[in-house]
Amino acid sequence: MTELEKGPQGRRRGRGARERILSASQQLFRDQGINCTGMDQLCAAAQVSKRTAYQHFTGKDDLVAEYLRRFDPDIMPAVFDRTDLTPRERLLAAFEVSAPLCPFIAAAVEIRDPQHPARQCARDYKKAFAARLAETARQAGAANPGQLGEQLALLLDGASARTRVLNTETLPTAAAIAAVLIDNAIPAPSQR
Repeated sequence: MTELEKGPQGRRRGRGARERILSASQQLFRDQGINCTGMDQLCAAAQVSKRTAYQHFTGKDDLVAEYLRRFDPDIMPAVFDRTDLTPRERLLAAFEVSAPLCPFIAAAVEIRDPQHPARQCARDYKKAFAARLAETARQAGAANPGQLGEQLALLLDGASARTRVLNTETLPTAAAIAAVLIDNAIPAPSQR
Protein backbone atom coordinates (compact mmCIF):
# COMPACT_ATOMS: atom_id res chain seq x y z
CA MET A 1 0.00 0.00 0.00
CA THR A 2 1.42 3.40 -0.93
CA GLU A 3 1.18 6.51 1.17
CA LEU A 4 -1.55 7.80 -1.15
CA GLU A 5 -3.79 4.86 -0.28
CA LYS A 6 -3.54 5.58 3.42
CA GLY A 7 -5.64 8.05 5.33
CA PRO A 8 -4.62 10.28 8.26
CA GLN A 9 -1.98 8.81 10.57
CA GLY A 10 -1.38 5.96 8.13
CA ARG A 11 -4.77 4.27 8.70
CA ARG A 12 -6.30 2.47 5.79
CA ARG A 13 -9.16 4.49 4.41
CA GLY A 14 -12.68 3.28 5.04
CA ARG A 15 -11.78 0.79 7.75
CA GLY A 16 -13.55 1.80 10.92
CA ALA A 17 -14.50 5.20 9.55
CA ARG A 18 -18.15 4.93 10.66
CA GLU A 19 -17.11 4.10 14.23
CA ARG A 20 -14.55 6.92 14.28
CA ILE A 21 -17.20 9.37 13.09
CA LEU A 22 -19.67 8.20 15.76
CA SER A 23 -16.99 8.28 18.45
CA ALA A 24 -16.00 11.81 17.47
CA SER A 25 -19.65 12.88 17.45
CA GLN A 26 -20.17 11.55 20.98
CA GLN A 27 -17.23 13.55 22.27
CA LEU A 28 -17.90 16.76 20.35
CA PHE A 29 -21.69 16.81 20.76
CA ARG A 30 -21.32 16.27 24.51
CA ASP A 31 -18.56 18.86 24.94
CA GLN A 32 -19.74 21.56 22.51
CA GLY A 33 -23.31 20.75 21.68
CA ILE A 34 -24.84 19.61 18.42
CA ASN A 35 -25.34 23.02 16.83
CA CYS A 36 -21.81 24.22 17.62
CA THR A 37 -20.19 21.17 16.05
CA GLY A 38 -19.68 21.37 12.31
CA MET A 39 -19.05 18.58 9.86
CA ASP A 40 -15.56 19.89 9.09
CA GLN A 41 -14.66 19.62 12.76
CA LEU A 42 -16.23 16.16 13.06
CA CYS A 43 -14.34 14.93 10.02
CA ALA A 44 -11.07 16.28 11.37
CA ALA A 45 -11.63 14.65 14.77
CA ALA A 46 -12.62 11.35 13.14
CA GLN A 47 -9.75 11.59 10.68
CA VAL A 48 -11.97 11.06 7.65
CA SER A 49 -12.76 13.11 4.58
CA LYS A 50 -16.14 14.76 4.18
CA ARG A 51 -16.76 12.41 1.28
CA THR A 52 -16.24 9.42 3.59
CA ALA A 53 -18.52 10.94 6.22
CA TYR A 54 -21.28 11.43 3.66
CA GLN A 55 -20.85 7.86 2.44
CA HIS A 56 -21.76 6.69 5.93
CA PHE A 57 -24.35 9.34 6.83
CA THR A 58 -26.65 11.24 4.47
CA GLY A 59 -25.99 14.40 6.45
CA LYS A 60 -25.56 15.79 9.93
CA ASP A 61 -29.23 15.10 10.75
CA ASP A 62 -28.71 11.40 10.04
CA LEU A 63 -25.51 11.40 12.13
CA VAL A 64 -27.22 13.07 15.10
CA ALA A 65 -30.06 10.52 15.01
CA GLU A 66 -27.58 7.63 14.92
CA TYR A 67 -25.59 9.22 17.75
CA LEU A 68 -28.74 9.17 19.90
CA ARG A 69 -29.71 5.62 18.92
CA ARG A 70 -26.45 4.39 20.40
CA PHE A 71 -27.35 5.53 23.91
CA ASP A 72 -28.88 2.91 26.14
CA PRO A 73 -31.00 1.18 23.49
CA ASP A 74 -32.43 -1.24 26.05
CA ILE A 75 -33.59 1.46 28.49
CA MET A 76 -31.19 1.14 31.42
CA PRO A 77 -30.79 -2.64 31.54
CA ALA A 78 -28.30 -2.22 34.41
CA VAL A 79 -31.27 -1.05 36.49
CA PHE A 80 -34.45 -2.55 35.08
CA ASP A 81 -33.13 -6.02 34.26
CA ARG A 82 -31.65 -6.67 37.69
CA THR A 83 -33.10 -9.79 39.25
CA ASP A 84 -31.46 -9.20 42.63
CA LEU A 85 -33.75 -6.22 43.33
CA THR A 86 -37.46 -6.01 43.93
CA PRO A 87 -39.45 -3.82 41.51
CA ARG A 88 -39.62 -1.09 44.16
CA GLU A 89 -35.85 -1.23 44.60
CA ARG A 90 -35.38 -1.03 40.82
CA LEU A 91 -37.44 2.18 40.74
CA LEU A 92 -35.13 3.71 43.34
CA ALA A 93 -32.01 2.34 41.60
CA ALA A 94 -32.85 4.46 38.55
CA PHE A 95 -31.86 7.45 40.70
CA GLU A 96 -28.46 5.96 41.53
CA VAL A 97 -27.21 6.08 37.94
CA SER A 98 -25.04 9.15 37.78
CA ALA A 99 -24.77 10.57 34.29
CA PRO A 100 -24.25 13.95 32.65
CA LEU A 101 -27.15 15.76 31.03
CA CYS A 102 -29.22 13.26 29.16
CA PRO A 103 -28.19 13.44 25.50
CA PHE A 104 -31.86 13.17 24.50
CA ILE A 105 -32.74 16.30 26.46
CA ALA A 106 -29.74 18.12 25.03
CA ALA A 107 -30.71 17.18 21.46
CA ALA A 108 -34.34 18.21 21.98
CA VAL A 109 -33.24 21.58 23.36
CA GLU A 110 -30.81 22.25 20.50
CA ILE A 111 -32.95 21.03 17.62
CA ARG A 112 -36.10 23.05 17.11
CA ASP A 113 -37.76 21.05 14.33
CA PRO A 114 -40.13 18.51 15.96
CA GLN A 115 -39.92 16.35 12.80
CA HIS A 116 -36.12 16.14 12.90
CA PRO A 117 -35.03 12.47 13.17
CA ALA A 118 -33.06 13.21 16.36
CA ARG A 119 -36.10 14.82 18.01
CA GLN A 120 -38.20 11.80 17.05
CA CYS A 121 -35.54 9.49 18.49
CA ALA A 122 -35.46 11.53 21.73
CA ARG A 123 -39.25 11.48 21.97
CA ASP A 124 -39.40 7.71 21.42
CA TYR A 125 -36.72 7.09 24.03
CA LYS A 126 -38.36 9.30 26.64
CA LYS A 127 -41.74 7.62 26.10
CA ALA A 128 -40.14 4.17 26.34
CA PHE A 129 -38.29 5.19 29.49
CA ALA A 130 -41.49 6.38 31.19
CA ALA A 131 -43.23 3.17 30.06
CA ARG A 132 -40.41 1.09 31.57
CA LEU A 133 -40.79 2.98 34.85
CA ALA A 134 -44.58 2.48 34.73
CA GLU A 135 -44.21 -1.26 34.07
CA THR A 136 -41.83 -1.57 37.01
CA ALA A 137 -44.26 0.43 39.16
CA ARG A 138 -47.03 -1.99 38.11
CA GLN A 139 -44.83 -4.92 39.13
CA ALA A 140 -44.26 -3.21 42.48
CA GLY A 141 -48.02 -2.90 43.04
CA ALA A 142 -48.56 0.81 42.42
CA ALA A 143 -52.20 1.89 42.46
CA ASN A 144 -51.63 4.04 39.35
CA PRO A 145 -48.42 2.81 37.70
CA GLY A 146 -48.72 5.08 34.66
CA GLN A 147 -48.88 8.17 36.83
CA LEU A 148 -45.96 7.05 39.00
CA GLY A 149 -43.89 6.24 35.90
CA GLU A 150 -44.50 9.71 34.47
CA GLN A 151 -43.72 11.38 37.81
CA LEU A 152 -40.43 9.51 38.16
CA ALA A 153 -39.45 10.19 34.54
CA LEU A 154 -40.13 13.90 35.02
CA LEU A 155 -38.14 13.90 38.25
CA LEU A 156 -35.15 12.20 36.60
CA ASP A 157 -35.23 14.56 33.62
CA GLY A 158 -35.47 17.57 35.90
CA ALA A 159 -32.57 16.35 38.04
CA SER A 160 -30.47 15.78 34.93
CA ALA A 161 -31.13 19.29 33.63
CA ARG A 162 -30.61 20.89 37.05
CA THR A 163 -27.32 19.04 37.49
CA ARG A 164 -26.12 20.49 34.18
CA VAL A 165 -27.26 24.05 34.91
CA LEU A 166 -25.91 24.21 38.47
CA ASN A 167 -22.88 21.98 37.85
CA THR A 168 -23.69 20.08 41.02
CA GLU A 169 -25.08 16.64 41.76
CA THR A 170 -28.86 16.69 42.27
CA LEU A 171 -29.69 12.97 42.04
CA PRO A 172 -29.56 12.39 45.84
CA THR A 173 -32.28 15.02 46.33
CA ALA A 174 -34.29 13.56 43.44
CA ALA A 175 -33.90 10.07 44.96
CA ALA A 176 -35.31 11.31 48.27
CA ILE A 177 -38.32 12.81 46.47
CA ALA A 178 -38.73 9.59 44.47
CA ALA A 179 -38.82 7.55 47.69
CA VAL A 180 -41.73 9.69 48.93
CA LEU A 181 -43.59 9.34 45.63
CA ILE A 182 -43.02 5.58 45.60
CA ASP A 183 -44.09 5.19 49.26
CA ASN A 184 -47.28 7.13 48.54
CA ALA A 185 -48.07 5.17 45.36
CA ILE A 186 -47.21 1.64 46.48
CA PRO A 187 -48.97 0.20 49.50
CA ALA A 188 -46.75 -1.27 52.19
CA PRO A 189 -46.53 -5.10 52.04
CA SER A 190 -48.82 -5.45 55.09
CA GLN A 191 -51.55 -3.35 53.38
CA ARG A 192 -51.72 -5.53 50.25
